[in-house]
Amino acid sequence: MSAVLQPSGHAGHAGHDDHAHGRPHGWRRWLFATNHKDIGTMYLLFSFTMLVVGGTLAMGIRAELFEPGLQFFNPEMFNQLTTMHGLIMVFGAIMPAFVGFANWMVPLQIGAADMAFARMNNLSFWLLVPAAILLVGAFFMPGGAPAAGWTLYAPLTLQMGPSMDFAIFAIHIMGMSSIMGSINIIVTILNLRAPGMTLMKMPMFSWTWLITAYLLIAVMPVLAGALTMTLTDRHFGTSFFSAAGGGDPIMYQHIFWFFGHPEVYIMILPAFGMISQIIPAFARKKLFGYTSMVYATASIAILSMIVWAHHMFTTGMPVTGQLFFMYATMLIAVPTGVKVFNWTATMWRGSMSFESPMLWAVGFIFVFTIGGFTGVVCAMAPVDTQIQDTYYVVAHFHYVLVAGSLFAMFAGYYYWAPKWTGVMYDETRGKIHFWGSMITFNLTFFPMHFLGLAGMPRRYADYPMQFADFNMIVSIGGFGFGLMQLYFFFFVVLPMLRGKGQPAPQKPWDGAEGLEWEVPSPAPWHTFETPPRLSADATKVVG
Repeated sequence: MSAVLQPSGHAGHAGHDDHAHGRPHGWRRWLFATNHKDIGTMYLLFSFTMLVVGGTLAMGIRAELFEPGLQFFNPEMFNQLTTMHGLIMVFGAIMPAFVGFANWMVPLQIGAADMAFARMNNLSFWLLVPAAILLVGAFFMPGGAPAAGWTLYAPLTLQMGPSMDFAIFAIHIMGMSSIMGSINIIVTILNLRAPGMTLMKMPMFSWTWLITAYLLIAVMPVLAGALTMTLTDRHFGTSFFSAAGGGDPIMYQHIFWFFGHPEVYIMILPAFGMISQIIPAFARKKLFGYTSMVYATASIAILSMIVWAHHMFTTGMPVTGQLFFMYATMLIAVPTGVKVFNWTATMWRGSMSFESPMLWAVGFIFVFTIGGFTGVVCAMAPVDTQIQDTYYVVAHFHYVLVAGSLFAMFAGYYYWAPKWTGVMYDETRGKIHFWGSMITFNLTFFPMHFLGLAGMPRRYADYPMQFADFNMIVSIGGFGFGLMQLYFFFFVVLPMLRGKGQPAPQKPWDGAEGLEWEVPSPAPWHTFETPPRLSADATKVVG
């Protein structure tokens, strides 16, 4: 074992500065970071900061909607809150968090010494910071933040103040960061796998990120194109989306959703990979149908490119178009169903235990499946015509994105953090966080289905009396859910960062498999400097 894993920065190539002098200390370690573990940590801390910022805006939304009438914000400010909440959560919280997990875990899982392009890795992280400042700073500009909805639909975007340009610039920069991160992940996975680890022996998390990275490279330039066209409409006299000049606002929706629907899967496929690692570990069984999981992931990625216009059933689309996008959308439910079936089959007759990672994983399957079913309802064009732009849609995508992406990330944190920090989290606190979040999440978003079916439109700052009771329940649940995430940070994460807790064994979970469990806890700053010799199934180091 010691021949394979050289713990810190003294072994390896003497000519390499980091290796010769050990790790840098103080602010230089973080500002000039090229180590995948440090960069992964920074991504995760950045994304949690943005989660708190975006969550604070959500609390403003729910405070306003606690009862009928205008309480705290005028409608314009309310629209700024909803717009910025969406942008910050999607581009600032969820996407960087998954890149953080990829930075930490992909090299460990494939037996690589680091990411392929270490300095580009540093740049891709540090681009996020000015982008976030630009995005949040929009609130302090003349006219306030953009108020066009997170989808930034024309013609509203053409009428916004100067903060719109800053938001466009910020999203461009975040897109560049995503593309660089994706290139890094693809090259790392394809070129730096340990000898003997074929693609079909790779852990599912690495597989899902490989496919996600290709998706990101395919669709981020599409968003950049739409935003650049918006920018030229605003300042350079073009009329791509301005009907007055012969343009078409609907064209913006087509371009945006051609990015936007694959983006939904960019935010859920890595979550599928995490759950596919955690369920077998706590069921103490091999993942059921590994090959079908890989093909299902690839199928979802491919199909995601041909279903974009199901967001646009109410834009006057011809019936033929509605039928095509309706059937394509229902078809994409098949590979997703394959995954849920495989997870259930993995648990079937397994020797299961329910530590916090497994609770989050099972909770994920439950709530994500509800989100999937409500999505199939939205896929039906005649039904969608009724529920489009109501709170039913808000409920659906929060079940997919909060219960999907966020719950999976919590599962991944509880599963892998002992390896990162070298200490075990407090199991009781982990369970309080899980049950508190699960109850308050459902209290927040389940009643929204009924509000939507009753006809309450989204993005409205006020509503009539008949929606008051459900809105009050939703707001109470929302504040509870927000408090649970602060509890998570102060009572689970901070003690681990400070090294408080039981020392974590090298392999804290009985059924866990993979190379990441072959290194000590906490994982040494440099790992796998010599490529590991693998067992036949590529899950262990031999020799």
